[in-house]
Formats: sequence, C-alpha cells, structure tokens
Amino acid sequence: MARTGAQLLVEGLEAAGVEVVFGLPGVHNLAAWEALRESPIRLVGVRHEQAAVYAADGYARATGRLGVALVTTGPGAANTLAACGEAWASRSPVLVVATDIPTGLRTRGVHRGVLHECIDQPAMFAPVTKQTFAPQTFAELALMAFRAPEAAPAAPARPVYLEIPTDLLAGSGEEPSMAGWGVTRSTPDVEPALDLIEEARRPLVWAGGGAVAAGAAEPVRAVAECLGAPIVTTYSGAGLAGDHALGVRLPPHVEEIGGLWDQADLVLAIGSDLDGMMTQNWRMPRPPRLVAVNVDEADAAKNYPPDVIVAGDAAAACAALELELGGEREPWVDVAALRERALTRLRQQFEAELRFVDAFAAAVPDETVVLCDMCIPGYWLGGFRCVPAPRRLAYPLGWGTLGCAFPQALGAALADGGPAVSVSGDGGFLFACGELATVAQERLPLTAVIVDDGGYGMLRFDQRRVGAATYGVDLHTPDFVALAQSFGVRAEAVDGLDDAFAAALARHVGDPEPSVLVARAALEPPPTTSPRWYRAAA
Repeated sequence: MARTGAQLLVEGLEAAGVEVVFGLPGVHNLAAWEALRESPIRLVGVRHEQAAVYAADGYARATGRLGVALVTTGPGAANTLAACGEAWASRSPVLVVATDIPTGLRTRGVHRGVLHECIDQPAMFAPVTKQTFAPQTFAELALMAFRAPEAAPAAPARPVYLEIPTDLLAGSGEEPSMAGWGVTRSTPDVEPALDLIEEARRPLVWAGGGAVAAGAAEPVRAVAECLGAPIVTTYSGAGLAGDHALGVRLPPHVEEIGGLWDQADLVLAIGSDLDGMMTQNWRMPRPPRLVAVNVDEADAAKNYPPDVIVAGDAAAACAALELELGGEREPWVDVAALRERALTRLRQQFEAELRFVDAFAAAVPDETVVLCDMCIPGYWLGGFRCVPAPRRLAYPLGWGTLGCAFPQALGAALADGGPAVSVSGDGGFLFACGELATVAQERLPLTAVIVDDGGYGMLRFDQRRVGAATYGVDLHTPDFVALAQSFGVRAEAVDGLDDAFAAALARHVGDPEPSVLVARAALEPPPTTSPRWYRAAA
C-alpha cells in the first residue's frame, strides 16, 4: 500500500530515534496527527506554537537528542520564530516541521489570498535555522523526511526547518530508492597546537557548549589535569567540570575569576566561540596565546583570532591531546582558595542573593534539570549554581528570550534524567501561562518556580540606576496560586527565598506531580548582568 507524506514524515522521525513530538494541530497538518496516532512517538499537544519549539528546545538541551516541533501554516509557523531563534543562539538540535498551502495554489512571491498563505514562509526561518528543507514534489518529500531529522543534530548542531505543503502531507506518490548517507569523522590533528600548549606555564581551559554536545566532560577534565589548568565553563558548558578540583564553578564576570584569563599565558578554548555574554562583550583582552578546538573553524575564529585551530569533535581532540601531553602537572593556582575568596567578597555584597542560591541547592537533587528564564533569580542560578553535570542547566544565551523557561521545562520533564524545575519571574511566566493546561493534561513531572517581585525587576533596576522613575515595568499580575489551581495544578506561595522557600521547593521537587511554587521576593542583579560588568568598555 502506498504511504502518505505524513506516514513518511513519521517514519523519518522514528528512524532518527525520536520519542516525543510537541505540536499544535491545524487544518493543514491533521494528516500528521493521524500518522502519529499509529506511531510509538508520544505526541504532546501544547497551547501555543512558540511553546512547541521551546519544549523541543528544552528536551534537546536536557537529552542531547533531537527535539521536534510540529505546527501549521502561516501564523502557526510564524509563532515559532522567537523560540526557534533561542534554540539557534543556544545551538540546540531542533527540527521545526510546518505545513504550507497546497502546491497547486502556491505562486512563490505572490499573495493570492489562500487560507494561512505567506509569500515566502521558508524565508522567515532562514535567519534562525542552519538549513531549510522545502520539498515541492512527493519524491523530494520522501528524501527530506529522512534528511531533515539527521541534519539538525549533525555538528555543528542548530535548528532545521522542514516545510511540507499540505497536499503532499496528505497525499501519496512515487518514492525514490534511498541510498544511505552519513557523516565521516576523522581524528582531529592536534600536532600544530602541541608546542604552544606544552610551553604554557599558566594555561587556562575555557570549555563551552561544543564540549557538552560532544560528550567531552571526562576528556576536558583529563586535559586540564595534564596542564594543571583551571577550568572555566560557559553558560552552555555548565557542569563540564562537575565537582572536579580544577573546576572554577564561578563565572568570569567575577573579578577574581576574570583574573585567571588575564594571568593566563595560553587559553585552550574547547567548543566555545568566546561570545559576548561570557566575555563582557569582548572587553576581556585577547590572551597571549589562544588555541581553539571547534568543529567549525569560522566559529572558532570569529571573535578572537586563534594562534591554532584544532578542527574537530571536542571529545576526540581532547583525547588526542591527553595522549600527547601525558602525565599531570601541579596547578599553577589554588582554585579552591580563589573560589572561596571570591565567594567571601560576594557574600558581603550580595548576602540575600547567595542565600537564595544556597537554598535552591539544598532543595533540589543533583539530577534536577534547572531551566532559567530572563529574570534576576535565573541570572543568579545561571551564573552561580554549582551545576553537577552537563545538561542540568538551560540558560537563554545570545537571544535571551523572556518567557522561555516554563515552556522549555515541558520538554526537559520528558527527558531521561531527574525532575525539571523552571525559574521565572512574574512577568516572564505570563508569556506561556496557558501551558499550565498542557502540564495538567500530560501530568508532566515539573515544578514551576515563580519569583514574584511585582514586575520586570531587571528593567526596574536599569531605570533606577540612571536616576529615572520606574515606568512601564511595574505589573498587575494574577494570584498565581489560584491560577495554577484553576488548571488542576498543585500550588502554594511563600514569602522570601530562604528556609521556608527551600523547604517548600524540596517538597515540590520530591513530588512527581506537576506543581507551582510562588516566592514573593526581590533580588539584586548579579555581576553577570551588563550593568554590573567590572571591565570598562573600550
């Protein structure tokens, strides 16, 4: 029996190992819903298309596997763009599948007035994906249904867009024979970097999301031991050092930690593009020597010119370096003492904020996946929580999309690991509060923490910092406990972020049922936020 395009799409997802799809049905994509009905893939229906991609992103970050969002034509596709951009900036392997109007009604570049029609729908996705697939025949769909799911996680990982005209999705046709394809991986050539690395007396390892994507935590630590080098991790590299003695576990925006970069005679950047968020918009000076390990040579060189680029997978490159370097060196700095000095100073300046970080750490087990929104408590956890392992922290990177954490938690809650906890402000949570319905219907094991300071706390700080009265940043918000309970989700509220908060959070995380915890409190922003960067602009 001939297969429909929807059946081929689902078969391509199954072949890629997809276990869950997040989506919202529309008149154009119902054929895919029917095909998924017969599939072992779990279909989670969300309440907004943006949440579908956020959930796919959260799933991808927590697992390292492909996250999939399925939406409909025109406005349905357009609604995903902010979340797609966040996944793109954070290098998440996400596949966005949208439908288009029937091929027989389409005239590219002309708006004819068909339901949900867009003049050039794939063009909307071009800036926020690494590749778009837009089959115009059934034979092309039969190929692309398999190629698109393979493309997103292929290094360097980023979102991919697959657009299927609705007549191809529901129809059937001739299928071409499919030859296998794959990526040939070679061992990275570390020889050009060895002399520079071996000559260094004060080396620093800077590890990012590329090392996480490669599963390179152990090889990164082994190379650091060979060099006696402190390990600084980026937001997307959080957890790579774990509790290793060389792991700094504080961000370079803290002056004592930034000093390691200044003192280093060589920086070994592993899987990082040395982005503006981590380098205070490149106010950190170029180190005397820079060796970059990266699957993408252009990415490695776009911000600081390296002396040597080792092109390739971070795990393979670090394993090759360890073989060549051999042995272990004594660290050139006492990392534990440095961290303690920095924390002692920070506790004097930010006593309440670091009590919150400590309270959070005491309440959640190590296997918890924490998803931070663009809010002051999220900034503190993103920069200062000691993340025990990779993929236990999701933080909005270059795009910084407000409202991402709670819908991302829908995906993280379906990952293989422990519980999921999203941390949002009162303003950001309202962006996707309708997903409480999804949480309740799907019984997703997550806790949504809402820190309610009565508005956009970071923007309020920005206005007051320049002597302006607050304007447009103080918000009328609902009774969040009553809101959650109206959806059938357990909820409670506490005052402050100390012991009562820690006790309540521990109860919520220990319960596999979905829940909401509201904390009425306000915090000061941390040194990782741009108004508090210690390095002066050039």
